[in-house]
Amino acid sequence: MQHRRHFLHALAGTAAFGLSPLAAIAQALDQVKIMYGFPAGSAGDSVARRVAEKLGGTPYSKNPGYVENKPGAGGRIAVESLKAAPADGSVLTLAPVSALAVYPYIYPKLSYKPEEVTQVSIGAIMFHGLAVGPAVPAEVKTLKDFLAWAKANPEKASYGSPGAGSMPHLLGALLGIRAGVDLKHVPYRGTVPSITDLVGGQIAAAMNPSGDYLQYMKTGRVRVLATSGKKRSPYLPDVPTFTELGYPDVTSEEWFGFYAPAKTPAATIAAANAAITAALHDKTVVDALAIVGLVAHGSTPQEMAADQKAEFERWGPLVKQIGFTAES
Repeated sequence: MQHRRHFLHALAGTAAFGLSPLAAIAQALDQVKIMYGFPAGSAGDSVARRVAEKLGGTPYSKNPGYVENKPGAGGRIAVESLKAAPADGSVLTLAPVSALAVYPYIYPKLSYKPEEVTQVSIGAIMFHGLAVGPAVPAEVKTLKDFLAWAKANPEKASYGSPGAGSMPHLLGALLGIRAGVDLKHVPYRGTVPSITDLVGGQIAAAMNPSGDYLQYMKTGRVRVLATSGKKRSPYLPDVPTFTELGYPDVTSEEWFGFYAPAKTPAATIAAANAAITAALHDKTVVDALAIVGLVAHGSTPQEMAADQKAEFERWGPLVKQIGFTAES
């Protein structure tokens, strides 16, 4: 696929130039806009807003930034919008790594090419989780229980996700294949509406960033059965991982990353990276992200590019096994 060749070429170009964290643009921007491709109120939205608040008064920006939500299409709209943005650092996009590392496999007519954006910094790491709600009997308390119930009740065995082709969608599909269970996927425009239907009993289960379940777990309205990390989530230490339960490739520690237009000058990328990573080390930001189950995690652009490349190479064969191709 053409996008895949472009992807590897773009990563090679990103890694080729070094960015000094001490580099600075000649004059700080007045303000920075961060586009985020999912609804307000979701865990990733917290990353965009908490970081935006801390950008003011830095060599990168005179004033705090602001967030523009552009939900829909699994986050693709926000990435596509970055193509037309000025390449001066004034507009960034916060996107899940899957938007650049997985979508090239599943969208034949992807509306952007990976080389049209460039990495700035990872923002936060999330652990996805499979949760069940009131549509599933209360005696279903483990993943094994749920899979047995799903086999016995195929007409009710549905799971929601933030969107078709999203990492949670693919993890749920992969789980179904590995367990030999037909789990019917229900795509939503972000995590918030999928959890609303989960809590309301319209769907049996949901695969979403596990932090988005925390407030509902406290009241017993949802039960998280497993999480996708290599190790247990620090926020759900009593919930086992899929790996522990016998599904080692149902694994993802997906991250949200900040991207800029591809032609943004290296010095501007460096200034943006310095401001963003400083924000991610701020205790108030770390604590705010912890509330929604995210681990604040900054990086260099090169580290972000290398991890994105690894995800791209890992998910190619898995997407082929899943057999999902998006229509648009």
